[in-house]
Amino acid sequence: MNRKLLKDICKNISSGLTPLRSNERYWNSQDIPWVKTEQLGVKHIYDSNEKISQYALEDTSIKINPVNTISIAMYGEGKTRGRVSILKKEMASNQACCNIVINDKEANYEYVYYFLKSQYKQIRALSSGVRKNLNSDNIKNLEIFLPSKRSYQNDVAEILSEIDRKIEINKKINSELEATAKLIYDYWFVQFDFPDENGKPYKSSGGKMVYNEKLNREVPDDWVACAISEWFTSEKSGDWGKESAQDNYTLEVACIRGADIGGLNGEGEEKAPIRYIHKNNKDKILSNFDMVIEISGGSPTQSTGRIAAITPELINRFRHPLICSNFCKVISMKDSNYFYNFFYQWKSFYKSGLFFKWEGKTSGIKNLLFENFIDIYKTTKPPKEIARNFNKLILPLEVKRQTLLDEITELKSLRDWLLPMLMNGQVTVSEERMKSLSKSNK
Repeated sequence: MNRKLLKDICKNISSGLTPLRSNERYWNSQDIPWVKTEQLGVKHIYDSNEKISQYALEDTSIKINPVNTISIAMYGEGKTRGRVSILKKEMASNQACCNIVINDKEANYEYVYYFLKSQYKQIRALSSGVRKNLNSDNIKNLEIFLPSKRSYQNDVAEILSEIDRKIEINKKINSELEATAKLIYDYWFVQFDFPDENGKPYKSSGGKMVYNEKLNREVPDDWVACAISEWFTSEKSGDWGKESAQDNYTLEVACIRGADIGGLNGEGEEKAPIRYIHKNNKDKILSNFDMVIEISGGSPTQSTGRIAAITPELINRFRHPLICSNFCKVISMKDSNYFYNFFYQWKSFYKSGLFFKWEGKTSGIKNLLFENFIDIYKTTKPPKEIARNFNKLILPLEVKRQTLLDEITELKSLRDWLLPMLMNGQVTVSEERMKSLSKSNK
């Protein structure tokens, strides 16, 4: 291994800039992607949530970063600081991003990306000041360990990239499966074009619609309006338990928090912590076809009310029984035939922003007014046969999604196990082994 300073293998290292917000000519444009630290952490970034104008580029000192620039978060709350990504499109960034353009003659940029990723804790330890921020000098003088053979850099980068590509493929398939399920739900339960007795779309084919006064709109003839509470039979409260086994707190469980719900659905990270609950609280363990709903948390731009469906495949992704935290609530359906009908209906409520209207605050924390909502809010409930047919249609899609999520977890574990050992030379991999491992992950 050769030791070099990061600045010695780079064409350029610089931070970005935030154009003056009050100047509208700099913003409200679709010209140039502008990255912030909150986006960093995924391997590749192809676009940004905000754009700046060509005028901002010409009128300020902000610079465009070339494709394959490595960007490190120098500021950021929580775990953001020290996260690293590769920019896969020409784009600018704010001043909290340290942007690194690798000299191809000196190093493989993907190898450097993986090395920096393996040094996450060490990079964060360089932080200074009251806010514990990094600065570009910290990063410029970071020591990099490079294999003496460029071909080995390429091989290591390729095998780790192969694992990441497989992860991204699985994520893409899952997104498509989720979109398909949502499309079917919208056709059946929003547009009311579920298959009639002749297999034709009900409403579009002239199915009878009647005005429902409770819902203030037309619904299919034999559908009913009911409160949300009529869909399920029981509720389980959460339990945070203890950090370690003690006294009668000996039942080891994985505890789902509101922050984990996105991960359970394949939308972000899921790291349910291991906790120990009282041995008499077995009734709080989640069962097949329960649903977990976040009732406290959120943010000014994110409501409470996220939901996760507890299926056999999801339970099998964990080594321990599952419970949820005190910030969540568990419901059990009266009739499992309505399971996916209810799940996608609740998700549509969340996406529409409905739950912002049903929130209160306690000590600065937003709470979903759950009991009020389920008792007051009315919705349509289809005949059981329609709900059962929807369940049959959605079930294989959800089984496939959970299988792919399990594969993603295993692939991440493999990558994260290999990463530090390959980077520090603790483990070397022969060319034959590289090829074998690469094939096994295709």
